[in-house]
Amino acid sequence: MPRYEYRCRTCGDTFELSRPMAESSAPAACPVGHDDTVKLLSTVAVGGTVSAPAPQTGGGGGGGGCCGGGCCG
Repeated sequence: MPRYEYRCRTCGDTFELSRPMAESSAPAACPVGHDDTVKLLSTVAVGGTVSAPAPQTGGGGGGGGCCGGGCCG
């Protein structure tokens, strides 16, 4: 079940709730009981590593630039 982050406008507390996606926009009371809360925009962190090919240097393909050297003048 997804977790959503909220901030209470009354006390300034930030808290998380696990709830179905269908209820993500439903009002959420803060743990202290205030009703004036707003859902925060959260980023998703994904673990793992990505290996990218090493840039090629020297001969073989043009002169760099925005598209291999053909569009810069």
